[in-house]
Amino acid sequence: MSNAKFTVPNPHNEPIYGYLPNSPERKALKQELDRQLKQVVQIPIIIGGKEYYTDNKRKVTMPTRHNHVLAEFSLATPELLTLACQTAMQAKKEWAELPWEHRISIFLKVADLISNKYRAKLNASTMLGQGKVAFQAEIDSACEITDFLRFNSYYADQIYSQQPQNSNGVWNRMEYRPLDGFVAAISPFNFTAIGGNLPTSPAIMGNTVVWKPASTAMLSNYYYMRILEEAGLPNGVINFVPCAGVDASEYVLKNPDLAGFHFTGSTNTFQSIWKLVGNNIHNYHSYPRLVGETGGKDFVFAHNSADVDSLVVALTRGSFEYQGQKCSAASRAYIPASIWEKVKEGLLSEVAKIKMGDVCNFDNLMGAVIDKASFDNIKAYLDYTKSSKDAQIICGGQCDDSVGWFVSPTIIVTSNLNFKTLVEEVFGPVLTIYVYDDTEFEPTMESCDKASMYALTGSIFARDRQVLVKMEKALSNAAGNFYINDKPTGAVVGQQPFGGSRGSGTNDKAGSILNLYRWTSPRAIKETFLPATTVDYPYMQEK
Repeated sequence: MSNAKFTVPNPHNEPIYGYLPNSPERKALKQELDRQLKQVVQIPIIIGGKEYYTDNKRKVTMPTRHNHVLAEFSLATPELLTLACQTAMQAKKEWAELPWEHRISIFLKVADLISNKYRAKLNASTMLGQGKVAFQAEIDSACEITDFLRFNSYYADQIYSQQPQNSNGVWNRMEYRPLDGFVAAISPFNFTAIGGNLPTSPAIMGNTVVWKPASTAMLSNYYYMRILEEAGLPNGVINFVPCAGVDASEYVLKNPDLAGFHFTGSTNTFQSIWKLVGNNIHNYHSYPRLVGETGGKDFVFAHNSADVDSLVVALTRGSFEYQGQKCSAASRAYIPASIWEKVKEGLLSEVAKIKMGDVCNFDNLMGAVIDKASFDNIKAYLDYTKSSKDAQIICGGQCDDSVGWFVSPTIIVTSNLNFKTLVEEVFGPVLTIYVYDDTEFEPTMESCDKASMYALTGSIFARDRQVLVKMEKALSNAAGNFYINDKPTGAVVGQQPFGGSRGSGTNDKAGSILNLYRWTSPRAIKETFLPATTVDYPYMQEK
């Protein structure tokens, strides 16, 4: 043990590279894209540091060129999933007992490796495998992922430093143990950073993890797993198990040693898992911690005092960057009639400028949606809208799957406050706008608050400060991340901790100290220096 109290370096947000023409980072990324396009990576299951391959394999293809295969990965069998849980439990004691500063050092090293040696590799795999353009990959798989690692390490230090008060003759201490069991992590396709954060934030606090990455983010997540190994993460601390969702539920989430579940994905999936855990609660050794960030129907609400130019930019970027495939993407907007024509003119002008195509072409702002299932789902919403009398598509609406899963940026205007695309999560480049009469300002805000089951992100636009205060209050429960005169996307670790409530999750705020608390099981320790030597109390004396 050390004879000093160490402190983690103050974290900083990773600088965003510009990828300007002729810049070193652009050249390196282009070279890495070319290299990855020429190979097919064989991705194994990794349990306890050992590689496993099965006959049940899946392909990783490019969303923008869906016939181009980037990798193949094996799906874990029930036996391997059971082994992963056992391995996590076997690795638990030694990992938990490793001095915390040595655990932290591993993850700080991972951050530096990504920031330098592996920046181009992670960004290129995120672009090719998940359909992100260069800037979207940079803010995700280079910046946010390193921010999670550095800030979470700092938060762990802060937690360990929080100690109780003492009294004369007594020393009180608080020990922040890992959970009593292993943590299961299931991560989504849309952010490499989330894939990195879900297993590592519990591991930073001394937990061991069974991690199921999304099939459509497999390549970047696999590279991240290899970086963890290079940084010195002991075998068995994080076990990489691509598998079918039903098998994860049956052989991981029902395991009696499950102590925590870290999830980002659909609301329906999280609700089904919550039911599964509840139905099996008598089988667990402890009450599993359930932490989930799920869906969103994120809004932009404008007042007639709003700056139109800023509003147009926020709607365009917030709705169509990364093809609307962000939990925080602007997918519904409420615009007063008095400024609608100016807003409409600006939107149509900006959307007409958007270039959509292959992510390897740096001129493009948009790529393709993630896969056929997503493409078909979005197309169904658009077909429904085209046949409805309550809505009109004023731009976009085209779908083309001949080369990639391309859906054009689409704006729908509806006269129905309960129209399907105004209240349901589409998860694509589709913005639905309701134009309200200026006299209906407050009732429309009430509808905005109640129309959706979600409460993830939202933004308000106004110049009038008194109006901003009124809007902020009226919509106080409608979003866990709330923006004033800005788009509802782009939360930064350490600045805007992310998460929502209602149907959007448990609001445990990824990127903050609040999330790290969920992966600890505190033990209060009282040491008495001069213990009592008699049973009687002074009040028992007669004289």
